[in-house]
Amino acid sequence: MKKELLIHWTTDNYDTAMNMVLLYAYNAKKKELWDEITLLVWGASQNLLRDNKNISKKVIELQDVNIRVVACEHCASEQGTKEALEACSIDVFSTGKLLTQWLQSKKSILTV
Repeated sequence: MKKELLIHWTTDNYDTAMNMVLLYAYNAKKKELWDEITLLVWGASQNLLRDNKNISKKVIELQDVNIRVVACEHCASEQGTKEALEACSIDVFSTGKLLTQWLQSKKSILTV
């Protein structure tokens, strides 16, 4: 059975993003602690990613180690972040169904 993790990233706190969310995702993938990791960029985290070059650079590094990065289309529309997200090759779509299916499947989820 595959070990899959969804990281549901909602905070716009820089230190939490750099030293927990992005650091954990990167190291967990590199050390093969999970077979697949998906990072869901939701809410305030989208503003941080748009406004901070260090954060956007780290998100691109996650994709370089085969972490899937997706973002909530509704949040992107409301916050004007869609262009910045897509510039980082983030798949922007309606993610409510993804989150619901993940929760109902009882797969591992980490919300920050």
